[in-house]
Amino acid sequence: MTGPVSRETILFSLCPSAVTKLSTTFSDCGRSNSLPGHAMWRRNSLSLASKLARLNSNPSPFILLRTSHHHGPLSRSNSTSPADPVTWSQSRPDVRFIATRAAAVDFPAAAAASASVGKGKEVAELVKHYSRCYWELSKARLSMLVVATSGTGYILGSGSSIDYLGLCCTCAGTMMVAAAANSLNQVFEVKNDAMMKRTRLRPLPSGRITRPHAVMWASSMGLAGTALLACETNMLAAGLAASNLVLYAFVYTPLKQIHPVNTWVGAIVGAIPPLLGWAAASGQISLNSMVLPAALYFWQLPHFMALAYLCRKDYADGGFKMFSLADPSGYRTAWVALRNCLYLLPLGYLAYDWGIASGWFCVESTLLALAISSTAGLFLVNRTTKNARRMFHASLLYLPVFMGGLLVHRRYDSELSLPVENSNQLAESTLSSSLDGELTESSSPRKNRRPAPSRAPVAYASVAPFPFLPAPYVSN
Repeated sequence: MTGPVSRETILFSLCPSAVTKLSTTFSDCGRSNSLPGHAMWRRNSLSLASKLARLNSNPSPFILLRTSHHHGPLSRSNSTSPADPVTWSQSRPDVRFIATRAAAVDFPAAAAASASVGKGKEVAELVKHYSRCYWELSKARLSMLVVATSGTGYILGSGSSIDYLGLCCTCAGTMMVAAAANSLNQVFEVKNDAMMKRTRLRPLPSGRITRPHAVMWASSMGLAGTALLACETNMLAAGLAASNLVLYAFVYTPLKQIHPVNTWVGAIVGAIPPLLGWAAASGQISLNSMVLPAALYFWQLPHFMALAYLCRKDYADGGFKMFSLADPSGYRTAWVALRNCLYLLPLGYLAYDWGIASGWFCVESTLLALAISSTAGLFLVNRTTKNARRMFHASLLYLPVFMGGLLVHRRYDSELSLPVENSNQLAESTLSSSLDGELTESSSPRKNRRPAPSRAPVAYASVAPFPFLPAPYVSN
């Protein structure tokens, strides 16, 4: 043969014995030149096709049938007939193995395997996509801060023994309810978020998830979280969680577009989770449980005032009625922040005086309140973006340090004052003994009487829940 010859490759899945049979078939084609060309080619080609069909389903190594430059079963000649069977049959094939025997599969199985791999990748991509959407809908980092405050309230309300299973259930239920509230907030504010640079890439404004899907996610999380708190803790904690969800999603969220008082309503929403944790642990709400919620309430106002001042253009574009938008100079915004920072000063003393924490916490809390108040004072004196950002960062530092100090310096039941029942018994026994002594002295002659020794006053009023009241003075 003369002229250029193309390279063509055919991949067959054959059993090892098929290699010998295939070589024999092509050899027979070369020796059968006495037969008529077309009849001989038809017979051998049909025989080869039937053999390949029978052997296709058997596991085998991969064989490469490849034409060389001048030889092979698929070589073309320069004759006038482009498919001369006699000339094709005279060429011998160059059969080469390109793989060792392994767990090979037939072509339908290989196609099914590749399809299953493709479906697996699609499922993985869908899971990744929706997980990311749920994470952003829930505002996971903000929700985890809410869970931290709820967990701190649970530990403070547990006393000396902590039910860790109950703590985990409380944190999980709080996380679900917080995720539901944040998701509903974004459902109601899709158009507003689309107009703000800070929020336009959220799942709903960007179109990565539909509104019905987000509503279904929020509803399922809210119901599951409330049910978990009701079953594993108590109905008081579940009621606080459900009321906080309603207050945030259906009161605070629409109020953001109506009146600047929304900031104070949002502060109430943020103060409820630690109260929820306390109620989940103790089953009741007492005066002592109000220290951490009060700290959350007063802390949120300088935090959000700084944020509203820094993002006032974004809030104006989104159509939100924030307090800082009605205060172009920023003076009233800074004064509100400073006033609420000063309200944080007595909380450390109240925690110590009410028997929640030790005296060291009183000192630490006072120093923290003075630090954040100083940043608010600087912002009041010089209302710049730099000072607003400094106050915002100080607020981010204040809350975890305050909660950590409460946990480190908290007082246990054994360190608190005597219970009221024990103190009443002590008072009754002391009074009865004093009355017996007076009766004995009155029956004896007056000359033998001696002045009664002074007794310490009975401190029945200095026990919990009023440890700060002075002991009564008894005059002789």
